[in-house]
Amino acid sequence: MITLTRLNGKIFTLNALYIEQVEAFPDTTITLTNGKKIVVRESVKDVVELVTHFYRQISVIGLPREVEGSNSE
Repeated sequence: MITLTRLNGKIFTLNALYIEQVEAFPDTTITLTNGKKIVVRESVKDVVELVTHFYRQISVIGLPREVEGSNSE
């Protein structure tokens, strides 16, 4: 789950596994797999970073190659 802020300032959590697309129109708009769209205050870059961190927490993606390689030396 990631924590985001709606344009009206209300904070909510979203299951990042349901995110299909993140765009700026210029407000950041998240499209979910069910077609629902959510507009948030966070930038596209911030949303991507939050999603990446969430995926790493649940082991959907690993560490970047340069980090993985430095641990084994």
